[in-house]
Amino acid sequence: MVADGRLERKSNLPMPSITDAHANPAAGPRAYNLAGMRYHKLDLNLLTALRALLTEKNVTRAGESVHVTQSAMSGILARLRDYFGDPLIVQIGRKMELTPLAESLVEPVNDVLLRIDATIATRPAFDPATTRRHFSVVASDYSINVLLLEVLRRIHREAPGMTLEFLNPSESTAAELEAGEVDFIINPESQTSALQSGMVLFEDSYTIVVDAANADVGDTLGIEQYLASRHVAYKSGKHGLPQFETWIANRHREERRVDVVAHSFHMLPQLVIGTSRVATMHTRLATMLATELPIRLVKPAFDIPRLVEMLQWHKYRDLDPGSMWLRDAILEGARHLPPIAEFSTAAGN
Repeated sequence: MVADGRLERKSNLPMPSITDAHANPAAGPRAYNLAGMRYHKLDLNLLTALRALLTEKNVTRAGESVHVTQSAMSGILARLRDYFGDPLIVQIGRKMELTPLAESLVEPVNDVLLRIDATIATRPAFDPATTRRHFSVVASDYSINVLLLEVLRRIHREAPGMTLEFLNPSESTAAELEAGEVDFIINPESQTSALQSGMVLFEDSYTIVVDAANADVGDTLGIEQYLASRHVAYKSGKHGLPQFETWIANRHREERRVDVVAHSFHMLPQLVIGTSRVATMHTRLATMLATELPIRLVKPAFDIPRLVEMLQWHKYRDLDPGSMWLRDAILEGARHLPPIAEFSTAAGN
């Protein structure tokens, strides 16, 4: 399943239901004995509710995310306010905002729940043939086409009960990994988080793509002719730029004319067909698409930094057997990718 968007700051950790007994200790038979689950008189079961409140900044939505009524969540908020001696959420104008204390709790609370999920909820054994685990993977359509399609075929054979959700990269991707909202990220090395675990997947170069009938461009393209050309460029979300677009913008922001902006790497070569436009894209994907489309690959006669793709996951998942199996499958798929030189030869560059 491919997701085109996400709710802001939604955690990938399980959100267990919280009974009304947590909101009201005198709720009768449903009020469990939680004496062993308290830390300095704070009911640890309420951490999930606290995270929901800090994330949503709204009692109703927070209640929905942990499956309790609005009145029950209001009771939970009252208990949390009493414990911390702070309102936590206050109305400012027409919006609800976190107090400074609540802001300071966001990362520690999420970190505690991540640790609990990684150490207690993780099963010591993992059988791919019987698993029902679900994983979320942030990856561009480039990474999916070049690498993950083959990995998915292996998962289909060896782990038929495993489900995956692909999410588009965004400006908040690194924060989502830190918060445990996604399981894996495949991103350029320059965009990785220094705080989390990761490994190099593969390298790639960049190739210029033109219409097969474009007689204005030869087998190579120098920087002057390149900048004078009309371009198709890639953009992720509203503001995100991939590695190449960031590099070219930093050096030639005012010199390159961009006619068309696409939000899919797969679309780039299709947008030059029948025009004099040029597109710059990953050599591996360009070579794959050159067998299907009336396009020609042109070697840039100027230096462009090579791309190093990384796989990242949260450090708390280092020893999670299910996470280990999936990342090994992804790494094994990357090891079987042909060298870039083979693509260059096939493309006639």
